[in-house]
Amino acid sequence: SHTVGPMRAAAHFAAQLPALGFPPDRLTIELMGSLGATGRGHATDRAVLLGLAGHQPESVAIGTVESIMGEIDGQGAITVPGIGAVPFEYQRDVYFLPDLQLPHHANALTLTALNGDRILATTYYSIGGGFVDVQVNDDPLVPVVEPLTTPRRIIADLPHSFTTAAELMAACGATELSVAEVTRRNELARHSPEELDAHLDMVANTMLDCIDAGLVADGVLPGVLRVPRRAKALAARLTERTDGRLTADPAARLWAATAVDPMRAMDWVNLYSLAVNEENAAGHRVVTAPTNGAAGVIPGVLGYLITCCPEAGAPFGVFSPVDARGLMPYRIDAADPNPRAVQRRHAVHDFLLAATAIGSLIKNNASIAGAEVGCQGEVGSAAAMAAAGLTQAVGGTPNQVENAAEIAMEHHLGLTCDPVAGLVQVPCIERNAVAAIKAINAARMAMWGDGRHKVSFDAVIETMRQTGIDMLSKYKETSAGGLAVNVVEC
Repeated sequence: SHTVGPMRAAAHFAAQLPALGFPPDRLTIELMGSLGATGRGHATDRAVLLGLAGHQPESVAIGTVESIMGEIDGQGAITVPGIGAVPFEYQRDVYFLPDLQLPHHANALTLTALNGDRILATTYYSIGGGFVDVQVNDDPLVPVVEPLTTPRRIIADLPHSFTTAAELMAACGATELSVAEVTRRNELARHSPEELDAHLDMVANTMLDCIDAGLVADGVLPGVLRVPRRAKALAARLTERTDGRLTADPAARLWAATAVDPMRAMDWVNLYSLAVNEENAAGHRVVTAPTNGAAGVIPGVLGYLITCCPEAGAPFGVFSPVDARGLMPYRIDAADPNPRAVQRRHAVHDFLLAATAIGSLIKNNASIAGAEVGCQGEVGSAAAMAAAGLTQAVGGTPNQVENAAEIAMEHHLGLTCDPVAGLVQVPCIERNAVAAIKAINAARMAMWGDGRHKVSFDAVIETMRQTGIDMLSKYKETSAGGLAVNVVEC
């Protein structure tokens, strides 16, 4: 909501400029509400500038991400596709307006192009997970908005439409399909099987690539906190113990993470999640799942699935969390005929499809935006998605999948969003790792049950929504409460 969405909004705005009939001689950026409060720390300003320069989150080079602010400052201009260089001064043209809350959503930005008395101004709302609404009228108090890209899906024309978890369970029961298969058939109403499978491969491999990027990077994360990266050093320490270079010695605690440690997988799940969220904190490419601030939960659990679970092709009794290079040992490869590779691809697809179903229920019935409902909507939603995905991938029934999501979300209710200094670092990086472990635990608890439980997932989603409404705004991605005001920044 603070990077991908604003970048897409800015790219959309820039694409309108060549048809104006007048070349703008100034561009202004107004970041309101939560975007104004934590925009500097979340790099919202940089994301908007990247979008105005014509870049997209899926394809922008990391070098461009890291250099664009300096280039614009050095040139005193921003190069807009189809327009050319437009004068731009950061201190003059970027406005952070945290106290200006527009009614449609807490994440609002207005982009304006000026040339004399000629003006084009458009207001966008980054509603979570990279989704964007654009305002199509001029009344900020009674806004009329439309989705930025395609109209919202009409669910009635899907083969198995559902708007609640109860309806999803009913669809599974009536068809004897799994949650993943119901989701797959709905997606196939819009995409070919080849398109869907290729997209699932791309999402999974991008997550695994992100883990690898975090495992080899070191140094200090950007921002005033000067938080050191930990993933690379932790990976080296864990690898020493996993491959047997250290002998188990209870007196020296050298048993931890070795073959005699029954909890050793936990360390690697923590590592995978930390690696991804350090990459996010550095402004590098992650998969929005369901948000960037919660992007490490699902990759952490996905890493556990493919390295520890025989249902995903992992050798039974063999623990191989990294390969000889110290990187993720597997990728999803449609061309690999090895039975384990085929099994792994099927399990990963089921994982992602089940997670999709759960994420869509949360987004449509509550929110995944920290600015609206706090971190329960980001990390809590990610944990529910990951728990459901893991349960599905290891053979859980639809009721067990729903139960796993309910357990994971229920125990994140009330979680606040309180990033110190507005940076997605403290407590966000560790919070993703903790949530990944909770998601695995929720899946295991659900798998030992028969799916019956007292609290429905629908009830938990509604409770999360109500809790978000009642939550004070200072606990909703404003850096005005919680740890953000009780931790010394430097």
